[in-house]
Amino acid sequence: QVQVVESGGGLVQTGGSLRLSCAVTGRYARLNRMGWYRQAPDNQREMVAMFPSVGSVTYGDSVKGRFTISRNKAQNTVYLQMNNLVSEDTAVYYCKAEVGFGVRTADYWGQGTQVTVSS
Repeated sequence: QVQVVESGGGLVQTGGSLRLSCAVTGRYARLNRMGWYRQAPDNQREMVAMFPSVGSVTYGDSVKGRFTISRNKAQNTVYLQMNNLVSEDTAVYYCKAEVGFGVRTADYWGQGTQVTVSS
């Protein structure tokens, strides 16, 4: 059973920083893409930052220059460093991992972690 577990959300003031962590555990053949999405009330879920299978990291336009995604490949863990937070960053942040089982792939989501930015 594959599990995706996030941690690190919380309440922070405008201009502050937070660091989210996400770990993938369980049995699978390979880890393809892994990264972060977020969903604010009454909004669609949007991509925040993603490590692709190949190529460069991708960031959502609204977080470029403020957020940085990093990873520890050996521990199948990704991090999201969020700096200069603004109220529009308030959302539930979800980690998503695409894993492979032979020729089949599957997406797994974490339970989400709340980030609230207060003015």
